[in-house]
Amino acid sequence: MKVLFIGDIVGGSGRNAVAAILPELAREQSWDLCIANAENSAGGKGITAAIAEELLATGIDVMTMGNHTWDNKEIFKFIDDAHYLVRPANYPINVPGQGYTVVEIKGKRVAVINLSGQVFMGSMDCPFAKADELLLSLSDCDYIIIDFHGEATAEKVGFARYVDGRAAAVIGTHTHIQTADEGLLPQGTLYITDVGATGAINSVLGMEVGPVIKRLTTKLPQRFVAAKGPAMMCAVLMDLSAKKILRIALTAE
Repeated sequence: MKVLFIGDIVGGSGRNAVAAILPELAREQSWDLCIANAENSAGGKGITAAIAEELLATGIDVMTMGNHTWDNKEIFKFIDDAHYLVRPANYPINVPGQGYTVVEIKGKRVAVINLSGQVFMGSMDCPFAKADELLLSLSDCDYIIIDFHGEATAEKVGFARYVDGRAAAVIGTHTHIQTADEGLLPQGTLYITDVGATGAINSVLGMEVGPVIKRLTTKLPQRFVAAKGPAMMCAVLMDLSAKKILRIALTAE
């Protein structure tokens, strides 16, 4: 069972990079399931129904979210009916949408869970406790993949160690910078601290440089806008059966 996981897609540049790179990558590699974090796909904040359809058309099967899930209010109109869209499962109260989805591929059941970290991430329920609950309820699945959307590397590593052997893979998202620690944990879980981002190269985490620098130097509020121009796609290709993970970073021509 091979799975491609694409890092946080940021704005139009990120979507264009996916559209340009994915077909070429598919000619060189193969996968059974394609997952992408899409919480920044609409101008850097949130997602819309039209953008979701655009991403589905590129070959993405499941989209995970994060702390920007609700930034574009249009999501409330379609998230309950979007079986392919997964928001963090550990909200402190019941909210629209679903925290996981299960897809059947080649006779196998693959669960995709989205969880948010707590460190520097706002008031969310404990992701460790929620993982215990979900891993138990999804024990009939052949493979479980967790998108852990977190800021602190220690929390990501600690979480992965906590579920090691119970999940097929833990893929870190949110910080938009691809880490070089992909590998197999002792009990058999594939892991990377952050898969990276898919968006404009000349940017700060996919956003225009100027407003970010002004915010950092003056502390005054700024309107962040998704950057345009040449883009790259960060991803990992996992073979869940062979327990292998390959880090990918490709630039759109």
